[in-house]
Amino acid sequence: MTKQPDEWLDDVPDNQEEEDEEIIWVSKSEIKRDAEELKRLGAELVDLGKNALEKIPLDQDLLDAIELAQRIKKEGRRRQLQLIGKMLRARDVDPIRQALDKLKNRHNQQVALFHKLEALRDRLIDQGDEAMNEVLTLYPHADRQQLRSMIRNAQKEKVGNKPPKSSRQIFQYLRELAES
Repeated sequence: MTKQPDEWLDDVPDNQEEEDEEIIWVSKSEIKRDAEELKRLGAELVDLGKNALEKIPLDQDLLDAIELAQRIKKEGRRRQLQLIGKMLRARDVDPIRQALDKLKNRHNQQVALFHKLEALRDRLIDQGDEAMNEVLTLYPHADRQQLRSMIRNAQKEKVGNKPPKSSRQIFQYLRELAES
Protein backbone atom coordinates (compact mmCIF):
# COMPACT_ATOMS: atom_id res chain seq x y z
CA MET A 1 0.00 0.00 0.00
CA THR A 2 1.44 3.36 -1.00
CA LYS A 3 0.78 6.62 0.73
CA GLN A 4 -0.81 9.56 -0.96
CA PRO A 5 1.09 12.92 -0.86
CA ASP A 6 -1.27 14.46 1.69
CA GLU A 7 -0.72 11.46 4.00
CA TRP A 8 3.05 12.16 4.11
CA LEU A 9 2.44 15.17 6.32
CA ASP A 10 0.87 12.94 8.93
CA ASP A 11 4.27 11.27 9.52
CA VAL A 12 6.08 14.56 10.20
CA PRO A 13 6.24 15.32 13.94
CA ASP A 14 4.51 18.53 15.06
CA ASN A 15 7.73 20.09 16.43
CA GLN A 16 9.42 19.57 13.03
CA GLU A 17 6.79 21.79 11.40
CA GLU A 18 7.45 24.50 14.00
CA GLU A 19 11.22 24.33 13.38
CA ASP A 20 10.66 24.77 9.65
CA GLU A 21 8.68 27.94 10.33
CA GLU A 22 11.47 29.43 12.49
CA ILE A 23 14.11 29.27 9.76
CA ILE A 24 15.01 32.78 8.63
CA TRP A 25 16.27 32.97 5.08
CA VAL A 26 18.99 35.53 4.40
CA SER A 27 19.57 36.68 0.85
CA LYS A 28 22.94 36.31 -0.80
CA SER A 29 23.10 40.08 -1.27
CA GLU A 30 22.56 40.67 2.44
CA ILE A 31 25.35 38.23 3.29
CA LYS A 32 27.66 40.11 0.91
CA ARG A 33 26.68 43.49 2.41
CA ASP A 34 27.42 42.20 5.90
CA ALA A 35 30.79 40.84 4.77
CA GLU A 36 31.69 44.18 3.13
CA GLU A 37 30.69 46.05 6.28
CA LEU A 38 32.94 43.80 8.38
CA LYS A 39 35.81 44.39 5.92
CA ARG A 40 35.31 48.17 6.37
CA LEU A 41 35.35 47.70 10.14
CA GLY A 42 38.59 45.73 9.76
CA ALA A 43 40.07 48.51 7.61
CA GLU A 44 39.18 51.06 10.31
CA LEU A 45 40.96 48.90 12.87
CA VAL A 46 44.03 48.63 10.62
CA ASP A 47 44.13 52.43 10.27
CA LEU A 48 44.30 52.91 14.05
CA GLY A 49 47.55 53.47 15.89
CA LYS A 50 49.02 51.11 18.46
CA ASN A 51 47.71 53.08 21.47
CA ALA A 52 44.17 53.18 20.08
CA LEU A 53 44.24 49.45 19.31
CA GLU A 54 45.08 48.71 22.95
CA LYS A 55 41.79 50.33 23.98
CA ILE A 56 39.72 48.00 21.78
CA PRO A 57 38.81 44.49 23.01
CA LEU A 58 40.57 42.26 20.46
CA ASP A 59 41.77 38.70 20.86
CA GLN A 60 45.42 37.94 20.08
CA ASP A 61 44.78 36.29 16.67
CA LEU A 62 42.84 39.28 15.41
CA LEU A 63 45.38 41.73 16.85
CA ASP A 64 48.22 39.87 15.12
CA ALA A 65 46.33 39.95 11.81
CA ILE A 66 45.73 43.70 12.17
CA GLU A 67 49.38 44.40 13.00
CA LEU A 68 50.45 42.35 9.97
CA ALA A 69 48.06 44.29 7.72
CA GLN A 70 49.59 47.54 8.99
CA ARG A 71 52.99 46.40 7.72
CA ILE A 72 51.82 45.04 4.34
CA LYS A 73 51.32 47.18 1.22
CA LYS A 74 49.24 46.89 -1.98
CA GLU A 75 47.65 43.54 -2.96
CA GLY A 76 48.81 41.72 0.16
CA ARG A 77 47.11 44.35 2.31
CA ARG A 78 43.82 43.90 0.43
CA ARG A 79 43.96 40.14 0.97
CA GLN A 80 44.86 40.62 4.64
CA LEU A 81 41.84 42.95 5.04
CA GLN A 82 39.65 40.21 3.57
CA LEU A 83 41.08 37.77 6.12
CA ILE A 84 40.40 40.23 8.95
CA GLY A 85 36.81 40.62 7.70
CA LYS A 86 36.44 36.84 7.68
CA MET A 87 37.86 36.62 11.21
CA LEU A 88 35.39 39.27 12.37
CA ARG A 89 32.45 37.19 11.05
CA ALA A 90 33.24 34.55 13.66
CA ARG A 91 33.31 37.08 16.52
CA ASP A 92 30.89 39.31 18.38
CA VAL A 93 31.76 42.71 16.89
CA ASP A 94 29.46 44.83 19.08
CA PRO A 95 32.10 45.45 21.79
CA ILE A 96 34.63 46.32 19.07
CA ARG A 97 32.20 48.77 17.43
CA GLN A 98 31.35 50.37 20.78
CA ALA A 99 35.03 50.87 21.64
CA LEU A 100 35.69 52.30 18.17
CA ASP A 101 32.74 54.70 18.49
CA LYS A 102 33.99 55.79 21.89
CA LEU A 103 37.44 56.54 20.41
CA LYS A 104 35.90 58.53 17.54
CA ASN A 105 33.67 60.50 19.89
CA ARG A 106 36.58 61.34 22.18
CA HIS A 107 38.53 62.54 19.17
CA ASN A 108 35.58 64.66 17.98
CA GLN A 109 35.21 66.22 21.44
CA GLN A 110 38.90 67.06 21.53
CA VAL A 111 38.75 68.67 18.08
CA ALA A 112 35.72 70.73 19.15
CA LEU A 113 37.57 71.88 22.29
CA PHE A 114 40.62 72.88 20.21
CA HIS A 115 38.44 74.92 17.85
CA LYS A 116 36.81 76.65 20.82
CA LEU A 117 40.21 77.45 22.36
CA GLU A 118 41.55 78.75 19.02
CA ALA A 119 38.57 81.10 18.70
CA LEU A 120 39.09 82.29 22.29
CA ARG A 121 42.79 82.89 21.61
CA ASP A 122 41.97 84.90 18.48
CA ARG A 123 39.45 87.03 20.42
CA LEU A 124 42.08 87.63 23.13
CA ILE A 125 44.60 88.84 20.55
CA ASP A 126 42.07 91.00 18.69
CA GLN A 127 40.08 92.42 21.62
CA GLY A 128 42.57 92.35 24.50
CA ASP A 129 41.09 93.11 27.93
CA GLU A 130 37.49 92.82 26.72
CA ALA A 131 37.97 89.11 26.01
CA MET A 132 40.11 88.70 29.14
CA ASN A 133 36.98 88.81 31.31
CA GLU A 134 35.52 85.89 29.36
CA VAL A 135 38.66 83.84 30.00
CA LEU A 136 38.66 84.71 33.70
CA THR A 137 34.99 83.75 33.94
CA LEU A 138 35.65 80.38 32.28
CA TYR A 139 38.91 79.74 34.14
CA PRO A 140 39.02 81.69 37.44
CA HIS A 141 42.44 80.26 38.33
CA ALA A 142 44.05 81.81 35.21
CA ASP A 143 47.03 84.13 35.75
CA ARG A 144 45.90 87.55 34.48
CA GLN A 145 49.41 89.05 34.33
CA GLN A 146 50.91 86.16 32.40
CA LEU A 147 48.01 86.16 29.94
CA ARG A 148 48.25 89.94 29.39
CA SER A 149 51.96 89.65 28.70
CA MET A 150 51.41 86.87 26.14
CA ILE A 151 48.59 88.86 24.50
CA ARG A 152 50.80 91.99 24.15
CA ASN A 153 53.60 89.89 22.62
CA ALA A 154 51.15 88.20 20.22
CA GLN A 155 49.78 91.57 19.13
CA LYS A 156 53.30 92.87 18.47
CA GLU A 157 54.12 89.72 16.47
CA LYS A 158 50.93 90.11 14.45
CA VAL A 159 51.68 93.75 13.59
CA GLY A 160 55.32 92.98 12.75
CA ASN A 161 54.44 89.91 10.61
CA LYS A 162 56.62 87.72 12.82
CA PRO A 163 56.09 84.02 13.55
CA PRO A 164 53.16 83.51 15.97
CA LYS A 165 55.19 82.18 18.90
CA SER A 166 53.18 84.00 21.58
CA SER A 167 49.94 83.03 19.88
CA ARG A 168 50.94 79.39 20.24
CA GLN A 169 51.87 80.00 23.88
CA ILE A 170 48.42 81.49 24.54
CA PHE A 171 46.76 78.46 22.97
CA GLN A 172 48.94 76.11 25.02
CA TYR A 173 48.14 78.04 28.20
CA LEU A 174 44.39 77.96 27.46
CA ARG A 175 44.62 74.22 26.77
CA GLU A 176 46.34 73.64 30.13
CA LEU A 177 43.61 75.69 31.85
CA ALA A 178 40.88 73.68 30.11
CA GLU A 179 42.46 70.35 31.08
CA SER A 180 42.92 71.26 34.75
